[in-house]
Amino acid sequence: MPNTKIQLLQKLLAKAIGEMRKVNKIQGIEFSKKMQAVVDRYNERKDNVYTGEEFEAIAAELTNLIMELKDEFAAGDDLGIDFEEKAFFDILKALAEKYDFSYPKDKLLFLAKEVKQIVDDKAKYTDWSERNDIKAELKVDLIILLGDNGYPPVDRDEVYKEIFEQAENFKKNR
Repeated sequence: MPNTKIQLLQKLLAKAIGEMRKVNKIQGIEFSKKMQAVVDRYNERKDNVYTGEEFEAIAAELTNLIMELKDEFAAGDDLGIDFEEKAFFDILKALAEKYDFSYPKDKLLFLAKEVKQIVDDKAKYTDWSERNDIKAELKVDLIILLGDNGYPPVDRDEVYKEIFEQAENFKKNR
């Protein structure tokens, strides 16, 4: 049944996106939006009737998204960083675009590695997310690291807030 194929692909993709989102919140959100667009087109079919070609086109789009997601899991390899460091690279890059400032790619890669190292160091305790002293120390260390490297070039508290959210998401789901 074509509908069953689409439902299975949708569930598989949703599960993979959920795993992505546990580490890389930014990419998880992007893939969720892409999947939702395909699902919405599928659900808006005229008179709830699709031809075999239309089912195959939707199934192909979902399959392509799964392949894109697979490639994203390995995207850090091309940059010389691991998947977890890529999550921090993505948030730093996305914030630079969102708040309209430029920052060199090589420095973003360096910062991504350093941010991950700080997060790993501060969150090595099992109860780190319950302890405000550790969370405060993590925030201070991240602010110092970013400040020493001129990131962001404009003072925006929202930038730090989103980086902290990524760090907490990363460690909570690890």
